[in-house]
Amino acid sequence: MTRTMIPAAEAFAEWRKDPEYVAAYEALEEEFTLADALIRARSEADMTQEQVARAMGTTQAAVARLESGRAMPSTRTLQRFAEATGTRLRIRFEREGEDAQAH
Repeated sequence: MTRTMIPAAEAFAEWRKDPEYVAAYEALEEEFTLADALIRARSEADMTQEQVARAMGTTQAAVARLESGRAMPSTRTLQRFAEATGTRLRIRFEREGEDAQAH
């Protein structure tokens, strides 16, 4: 049996046509954004989850949970993650519809 691969961007474009998918995706936007920021910070620090975990004094599984977006960490945990990856934690409030890249 041969499977045809569909590029992720193409699949995403198709899913975005479904209003229920769009609503569910937008409801999870903050979690996706946080998970992406955590993964990016670790990647740019050229660290594994295990290395970040050791620097934070926790387990690799805990770091994986943070990066999965399934958990909403405390600001203290985010600060420890920032320190472990050599980054600075910044939290800000934005108006709805405001372009985050404009800052």
